Amino acid sequence: MELQFLDFDLSEDADGSVVFDALASVPAARLAPLHAEVAAVLGWAHQSFPGGRAPLEDGGEWDFQLDGAIETRTPQTLHYDDCSGEITSEAGTPGPGRFSVSLSISGTAGFGEALREAFGIA
Repeated sequence: MELQFLDFDLSEDADGSVVFDALASVPAARLAPLHAEVAAVLGWAHQSFPGGRAPLEDGGEWDFQLDGAIETRTPQTLHYDDCSGEITSEAGTPGPGRFSVSLSISGTAGFGEALREAFGIA
């Protein structure tokens, strides 16, 4: 499967364990496909390494943390008063929100190699 939203950064520990971190931010219209992509990655992990999800320090093969946030943007109009040398601001109308998802997957070296291969992660 080719990933469209998740662009993973990879880090490796001296003991061979790996951590894949991704952050994606999309408008509301793209949220369902983003969620589907995250679900596909996590579904693959559950199917390919059944029963292996647990913290690595507890003997697990892999684990993950998934978080989300809604970001809103409110533009400001800034004015500079050349007499006083001060800037004043006026809030505009809030724009549509963006939805952010962060996914962090940790795993053993074998899990990391399988994840790279399954999703074409360099």
